[in-house]
Amino acid sequence: MTEAEIIALRRGSETPVRARAADLQGVAEDLSAAFATDPMFDWFMRDDAKRDAARLRLFKRLVGMALADGEVLQPASGGAASIWLPSESLGPSSLLEELRVMPTVLAATGFSRLSRMSAMRAAMDKHHPMERPHVYLWFVGVRPEAQGLGVGSRLIAAGLERVDALGLPAYLESSSPANVPLYRRHGFEVTREIQPRPDSPIMWAMWREPR
Repeated sequence: MTEAEIIALRRGSETPVRARAADLQGVAEDLSAAFATDPMFDWFMRDDAKRDAARLRLFKRLVGMALADGEVLQPASGGAASIWLPSESLGPSSLLEELRVMPTVLAATGFSRLSRMSAMRAAMDKHHPMERPHVYLWFVGVRPEAQGLGVGSRLIAAGLERVDALGLPAYLESSSPANVPLYRRHGFEVTREIQPRPDSPIMWAMWREPR
């Protein structure tokens, strides 16, 4: 990225716009690139030459779901995105929906790692705090070439302004230990460690009271 593009991305992350259906491909590409080396994705994603294409296909499905159920924020220039879901949209999927997403899931994991994703989803569902209404920060990611420049932090802050305006707490799981201090700076605190299986990475469940 050029210096001008980075400046535009940083400024755009302070006042993100809501993504629409026409933005699905770009948002999916940004998040797929951002999570290419994520520990949890590395654990459950298939480990062959089809990995990158399968991860992009998975994010296209996830972003499509988020556009329908929540709010996807991105700088106007793209390059980063955050996904925020209201807690009332969460819950067990219907059998029909599970059947619809299964080809995408299986393409992402392959048969050998399907049980890993299943274990991750089960652990996340088990420990997700549903006692109080809240907003779930499902994903936040920045393209690798723009990471470490404050883009993600600005994007989180902009999203939390909207959450605070609703008077709601926020929840997330961090799959990277390096990001835990970043979330703490925005008011999140670790509530538990989640490890889906003994051979899996750890996720940090984090909660933030409204301000």
